[in-house]
Amino acid sequence: MPEGHAAFAGRRIWYRDSGGNGVPVVFLHAGTGSSLMWELQIPVFTAVGHRFIAYDRLGHGRSVLEPGAQPGTAADDLEGLARHLQLDRFHLVGTAAGGIVALDYALSFARRLRSLVVANSIGGVEDQDYQGLQGRLRPPQFAALPPQLRELGPAYRAANPQGEARWIELERLSNATRLPAQATRNRLSFSLLETIRVPTLLLTGDADLYTPPPVLELFAARIRDSVSRVLHGAGHSAYWEQPEVFNREVLAFLGKY
Repeated sequence: MPEGHAAFAGRRIWYRDSGGNGVPVVFLHAGTGSSLMWELQIPVFTAVGHRFIAYDRLGHGRSVLEPGAQPGTAADDLEGLARHLQLDRFHLVGTAAGGIVALDYALSFARRLRSLVVANSIGGVEDQDYQGLQGRLRPPQFAALPPQLRELGPAYRAANPQGEARWIELERLSNATRLPAQATRNRLSFSLLETIRVPTLLLTGDADLYTPPPVLELFAARIRDSVSRVLHGAGHSAYWEQPEVFNREVLAFLGKY
C-alpha cells in the first residue's frame, strides 16, 4: 500500500493510502499503537472498493513534530491530511482515543463527513459527573498495567495467544514519542455532543474496561443520529479481537451513506 509523509504546519504525518476512486474511509488508531494496527481491516475494506486511509497520529509511529512547532490539535492534523490528500467527503472511523479525535473532528468539520464510527471510546467528555464515573471504573493503578491487559479482553487473551502476541508486536513497533499533549478544538461535553448531526455508529465490547455498555448508552442518548452495537466478549480493541464482526458492522453502516 502506498505510504509516505504529508508535511504541513510544522509536522510530518505518516500515512497509508490505498488510493483509487472508491469512497475514502479514514481510520484513527487508539492511544496505543499506530496505523499498523489496522492490518485486519485493510484487505476487507479495499476488497469492497473503499479507499483505505490510515495515519500515525502525532506522537505515534513515524509522525513527527518539527523543532519549534506547536502540537496543535489532532482534529486539525486530520483536516491538514484531508487537504493534502485532496479529500472531499469521507467516512471516519476512530477507536478508543482515536474516537475522541473523531468526535472533535465531527464537531468542527462536519461538512467533510459522510458518516462517523466511534468504537470503544471514552469520548473525551469533560463533564464532572462523567469524569467521576470514569474514575470509579479505573483506579489510578490501572494505567500501570501492561497495555495488552488494558486493551484486550480476557476472553480474547485466553483463546488467541497468537493474536495477542501480534498485537503486542505491533504496539511495540509503533515507537510512540513523548510530545506535549494535544488539546481538542472543542471542550467536549454531553450537551455539545447533542449538536452532532453526522450519522454515527457507536460500538463497544461488553468486556471493555473503559467503555462498558452503560457508558456507551450515555453517548447513544446524546448523539441524535446514532445507532449502537455491543460486541459480545470483546474488550477495548473490538477491531482486533473480533475483526469479522467489527468489519461487518462498520461496512453495513457505511453502506447506508
